[in-house]
Amino acid sequence: MKTIHDILKLGDPRLYEVCEPVLEEELDQVPEWTQQLHEAMEDIRKVYGFGRGIAAPQLGIMKRMFYLNLDKPYIILNPEIINPSEEEFELWDDCMSFPNLLVKVKRHQSLTLTYRDENWKHQEWEVSGAESELIQHEFDHLNGILCTMRAIDQKSFRWKE
Repeated sequence: MKTIHDILKLGDPRLYEVCEPVLEEELDQVPEWTQQLHEAMEDIRKVYGFGRGIAAPQLGIMKRMFYLNLDKPYIILNPEIINPSEEEFELWDDCMSFPNLLVKVKRHQSLTLTYRDENWKHQEWEVSGAESELIQHEFDHLNGILCTMRAIDQKSFRWKE
């Protein structure tokens, strides 16, 4: 069972790597990866009270995959962001790899996400607001980008109370 202790922490070099695509022949591994991501996210929720999504590289699975648990679970394979809005908004972002730190970032207000689901079916999802921010955060993880690297300025950091 994966727990909060299995989540890679800020400074781990793997968090800065670009992930490899999930291959169709790897689909048989997706349920196990999904279970691991779900377990780790549930543990973070218990300990820190937050967590709507987690990217595979946060558990050292260096694949272009993330898992969201919103109104239902979403398994996102090989995502691409298209049509990001010019309109942006600022927010204090948090991350399971540094759960006590908040980082002020700018994110696109809306976007379209294309991806493969766990059955390798092509999906397209138009999102805005909180879901758009979440998807951008998780997508960044797949490219080795942390929200600390997107901070608005040097004063855009604070500890959670």
